[in-house]
Amino acid sequence: MHNKGIILILLTIFSGLFFIGRLFYLQIIDDSLRNNPLNNAAITAKYDYPKRGYIYDRNDKLLVANQTSYDVMVVPNEVKNIDTLEFCNILSIDKDYFIKQIKKATKYSPRLASIFVEQVSKSDYAVLQEKMFLFKGFYIQKRILRNYPFNSAANVLGYISQVNEEKARTNSYYQQGELIGTQGVEKQYENVLRGVKGVKFFKRNIHNRIIGSYKNAEYDTLAVAGKDIQLTLDIELQQYGEWLLENKRGGVVAIEPETGEILALITAPSYNPNLMVGRDRSKHFNKLYYDKINKPLFDRSLQAQYSPGSTFKMVNALVALQEGVIGTQTKTRCYGGFKYGYKESAFMGCHCNSLGKPMKLTEAIYKSCNTYFSNSYIKTINKYTTTAEGMDRWSNRVKKFGLGNYLGYDLPVGQKGLIPDANYYNRYYPKGRWRVSYTISNAIGQGEVLTTPIQLANMTCAVANRGFYYTPHIVKKIENTPITNPEFVTPKNTDIDSKYFEYVVEGMSKVFTQADGTAYYSQVDGLDICGKTGTVENFIKVNGVKTALADHSIFIAFAPKKNPKIAIAVFIENGGYGSVVAAPIASLMIEKYLNKSIQNAWREQNVHDKNLFELEYNKQLTLLQIKNEVKQ
Repeated sequence: MHNKGIILILLTIFSGLFFIGRLFYLQIIDDSLRNNPLNNAAITAKYDYPKRGYIYDRNDKLLVANQTSYDVMVVPNEVKNIDTLEFCNILSIDKDYFIKQIKKATKYSPRLASIFVEQVSKSDYAVLQEKMFLFKGFYIQKRILRNYPFNSAANVLGYISQVNEEKARTNSYYQQGELIGTQGVEKQYENVLRGVKGVKFFKRNIHNRIIGSYKNAEYDTLAVAGKDIQLTLDIELQQYGEWLLENKRGGVVAIEPETGEILALITAPSYNPNLMVGRDRSKHFNKLYYDKINKPLFDRSLQAQYSPGSTFKMVNALVALQEGVIGTQTKTRCYGGFKYGYKESAFMGCHCNSLGKPMKLTEAIYKSCNTYFSNSYIKTINKYTTTAEGMDRWSNRVKKFGLGNYLGYDLPVGQKGLIPDANYYNRYYPKGRWRVSYTISNAIGQGEVLTTPIQLANMTCAVANRGFYYTPHIVKKIENTPITNPEFVTPKNTDIDSKYFEYVVEGMSKVFTQADGTAYYSQVDGLDICGKTGTVENFIKVNGVKTALADHSIFIAFAPKKNPKIAIAVFIENGGYGSVVAAPIASLMIEKYLNKSIQNAWREQNVHDKNLFELEYNKQLTLLQIKNEVKQ
């Protein structure tokens, strides 16, 4: 007991000394808190919110503007002897709402201002302003809201919303109720767009009334307007792509290969960005958020992960060429499919219709032969002593195309996708008991490989550039100054010799020009487009039974063949063959961007009018309902 008593005494002494030292430091040495006017209860601050920076497209078309809004603010401790009924009538609110908001504001702070009613109408503001002197404890705060001249690109632009209590607690710049970028460019470039708010400090007397500025405005600051931003986006191309994707689900990404600038970033279904402005913003947000079927807030162009299908054959071909396991003149015969596995007991079908005729690389590309690329894939893996080593070598080369990881673009959401390696398969097959045949579907982009639309568009840029790409990005200039971020202006190499790309590009060109090319009917007169179709199977289980849904339709392309100006990736969920829906969308968008017009209005209208909700999605909804009923 004696020892315990001594320890307790010593702990008490040391604790006391620590607190005394800390108080001495804060009160005598550190003057940061002492010089902050807000630490004086007799001082109040009023903020002046700057204009938020405007946002333009690559052709200087205004995408995001500002509009003035007025919030009614309240300081609960100052609310005394007001005509509640008249106040409620002016603001078109009822007494219950009044009481709820007062309680909410008091909980936040009895002596600090918080929002009572946001975004009052101009007519209510005019009436309230004249009678504001009757309502002690309330005042009007001017704010800047956003306005979207184009009902487009909501996923790119994002929106602004109120700072909640948690955000205000963790970030000293913001107070609860202020506005902050929440998605898209508004969020990613918040510090650039928001500017710097100004502040004025005022003294209060013992009756809590303002009696003048604090220390002759020594600590007051002026608001600094936010900086304007020019995006790489082409709003006309964006709108056109969104129009083509009406009544469909999917994502489309178009990039300028020579710069990595994103020309279009389309997700469908989407929403009108103006829904996120005004007093009904929360109601609209909830409606969009709880739509778990269409997911309009889910950016499929950046977040959806799909098997790439036959578009992935381009990468497998280039890796096989670089590894030296095939040459540009290597021939393969296809007899309707590819046999593999133990004693060739498994079979992968093929629809190239070659009927055993020897086939070189370029022909295998434009006919999309599964047999050719399965052989190439197996040779690549089996080149090395062990399957695991071969898989890792293959995986590392594929990742050089920007696949299997975040690309580093300047938007706040995304997914990594997946490029498997030996460790991935070791987790599923104990003691490394797996062979290349277990992974054969990777050869045609339908195995474990997953990509996002922006990754596939970026991969297409690497092919268009014959071996390198620039990290995709959405911002072109900030306050008329071009971006110089090394991440966006430094090329990234694929480590594939440029000479091999010419053979792949030639095959992609013949996808359009050969009569038996998979996109022959999507060619555009006068444009030399290179592309590749992809079709991906997908299934769900209904009552324990594996049920096939319509295939996903995929297409990648770039144009022109020499000095390409646009590369594009199109994913249409359950659109069928890649040649049916995705290919026409890609060629129409390329034609629109390069020619500024469309030759074949009938084809354009036909693509737009294809309604996959009627053809596919409503059927899927019925199947899912059956599945849920069985679970219950």
